[in-house]
Amino acid sequence: MIVFNTTKDTIVSGAAARADTFAARLFGLIPRRYLGAEEGLWLEPCAMIHMCFMSFAIDAVFLDRGLKVLRVIENLKPWRFSPWVRGARGVLELPAGRGAGRVAEGDILSFR
Repeated sequence: MIVFNTTKDTIVSGAAARADTFAARLFGLIPRRYLGAEEGLWLEPCAMIHMCFMSFAIDAVFLDRGLKVLRVIENLKPWRFSPWVRGARGVLELPAGRGAGRVAEGDILSFR
């Protein structure tokens, strides 16, 4: 799916997948060696992520039920944990650096 920032009128991810089962959210990007520039993973429901067993850093975008950006954590490295983000309904995981200039707190995203 395409993730579009309606606030900035720009594409955030041109090829995002969805992880909406327990197993898909638990393993997430662990089996991957990298994410392509346009790739992403939408975890829902989710308010906190772990980077255990990951082999690369990511940008994590926490969204509420209305797809409003609550928090952006850039360059989250392997073997780290994100904070629990109050009000988050999901997390969009992007390649490290992809969020810079594309998403900010308060922006509204859409999934197409």
